[in-house]
Amino acid sequence: MGTYLALSSSDRRWPSIADVIDVAGGGLRQRLRGIGATGIDPGVRLAATLALLTATALAGGWAVLELNPWTTAWFGFEQHGTSVSLGLGVWAAWLLAAVVHVVTPGRWTRLTIGLALVLTVGVVPLAAVVDRSRPPLFVLLAQVCLGLVALGVPGQPPVWLRLLPVVGAAAALPVAAIFARSGGDVLTGYYGWPAVQVLPGAGTALFLVTLLVGVGLAARNDLRGAWALLVLLCPIGMLWLHPLAEELAVISYGGGPNADWTTLAAAASIVAAAAAIVMSAAPMVQRRVAFTQAAVERGRAGGSLTTDSAQR
Repeated sequence: MGTYLALSSSDRRWPSIADVIDVAGGGLRQRLRGIGATGIDPGVRLAATLALLTATALAGGWAVLELNPWTTAWFGFEQHGTSVSLGLGVWAAWLLAAVVHVVTPGRWTRLTIGLALVLTVGVVPLAAVVDRSRPPLFVLLAQVCLGLVALGVPGQPPVWLRLLPVVGAAAALPVAAIFARSGGDVLTGYYGWPAVQVLPGAGTALFLVTLLVGVGLAARNDLRGAWALLVLLCPIGMLWLHPLAEELAVISYGGGPNADWTTLAAAASIVAAAAAIVMSAAPMVQRRVAFTQAAVERGRAGGSLTTDSAQR
């Protein structure tokens, strides 16, 4: 604290945001190191890279569908022109984050991701004020969870890692263009059938990629992949939110699946609570395993010394 005070100007009465984040981050790292969670920091960086890749790929696909021109009745009112909803600005912000990550990774990338997060959350009240349509909450919630994890992107990654979000967004464009060309009732709102199908697919892909990367790293005694998978549990669950809410509706009310806002909110709460419990338990389990291994090694060392003494 004395160092912070010495480096600050005489007229400053409150710490800067960067200083607050630095102190809080350093304290959190010390706490995690104290309970044995030494691999979580590189795991967060790996999870952030994969989360940014997923978020920008989804944004690229949604932006193409937003730009698909049609005139159709959508939930009771007419939609005209090239922009279906206010979501176009949200997806543009996420694509900007992918470009900034290539040009100036680190601080500016995190600031751009923060701007995209603000727009993703702010589009909800804005749509209510200007009376325009917006992406549904289950689409926005998944994007917010991915963005929060993406804030941990490394400051100076290799060039090929910088390019991943742009490549992911570019790869999503032709897939979205196929949906856009198909037209018809399927695209009377890309938040309907496409979103319900695409988001769980993205969640499955994110899970499998993280698992494969984790297995490859574990073969070299590197647990970054395991920590990355734990960090990404909540975003993956949010990507599967609509199917989970449908199952919850069947369990709660019987009959066919009918996910409304109450079942979606309940499913989101369950996913968030389960991810928090698993993430909290993981450092304690790791510490217990490390303690047991150390005790076994001490026992072996003590037994070896006893045998040597007896032989002497």
